[in-house]
Amino acid sequence: MAQPLEGLTAIVTGAGRGLGRAEALELARLGAQVVVNDYGQPGRDGSGEASAAPAEDVAAEIRAAGGRAVAHLGDVADHAQARALVQLAVETYGKLDILVNNAGILRDRMVFSMTEDEWDSVIRVHLKGHFNTTHFAAVHWRERAKAAGGPVHGRIINTSSEAFLAGSAGQPNYAAAKGGIVGLTTSTALALGKYGVTANAICPRARTRMTEDVFAGFQEPEDGALDPLAPEHVAPLVGYLAAPAAAQVNGQLLVVHGGMVAIAERPRIAAKFDTAKEVFSYAELDELLTPYYAQRPANETFAAAEVLGLKHG
Repeated sequence: MAQPLEGLTAIVTGAGRGLGRAEALELARLGAQVVVNDYGQPGRDGSGEASAAPAEDVAAEIRAAGGRAVAHLGDVADHAQARALVQLAVETYGKLDILVNNAGILRDRMVFSMTEDEWDSVIRVHLKGHFNTTHFAAVHWRERAKAAGGPVHGRIINTSSEAFLAGSAGQPNYAAAKGGIVGLTTSTALALGKYGVTANAICPRARTRMTEDVFAGFQEPEDGALDPLAPEHVAPLVGYLAAPAAAQVNGQLLVVHGGMVAIAERPRIAAKFDTAKEVFSYAELDELLTPYYAQRPANETFAAAEVLGLKHG
């Protein structure tokens, strides 16, 4: 029986550890041939010497299980290296069909303490890194669609975060980057839909090197059961979004963790006020808006997140 991703080629960035590793293994299990990308720096803040070992280890794990995989050591936030990553997939397997953007770093600080470098480095790896690989994948798919005279199979799965949905006081850089990724995703979905390409974003919750302090108080099960925060809870959704079955899923944001998938709606208008004159005055806005906000719960911004079981902070 054919696997859903049989004959398809996938790139997974940041795939040497954690979520990326679980996603790469899942895509391979579903039949895809995988380019495992990881820059291999040991520090979750992007510090330390780059190493090919994490990517090579995961690629070897896939091959040992009977799959096909190659490793790529490269910084996806570097435009030229992102180009080389996409070229490697095409040169090795003939085409690219699936792009999973997962690479990222953390440099947490309150906004009043954050340095310019801490801001720039996180935006660079997350947001620019997502753009770079998306750009070169999009060029590839557009050219293939034109040559074929019709749509091709193209899937982009980007990684956002609950830090964007519910806020995160000590992560202004990370939250902004993850919000930007959602904007990049929806724009890409609109631009590439006519070529048969979909672009979606996930907000995963998982116990990884990136979140080791966030989930420090949540102990892993001792009875051998799968950890509710294991990356393996996230990987199946990535596999589904990469498959032909998800052709109608485009421009979506999905929250996933511990056996749950929630589909987030785009922001809706909560209230609307019209001026009684040609232009609003300060007094009129004060008369309309101040009572409106006074009667709303102070934490209502985060109340919607709690419905999904999301943790603020």
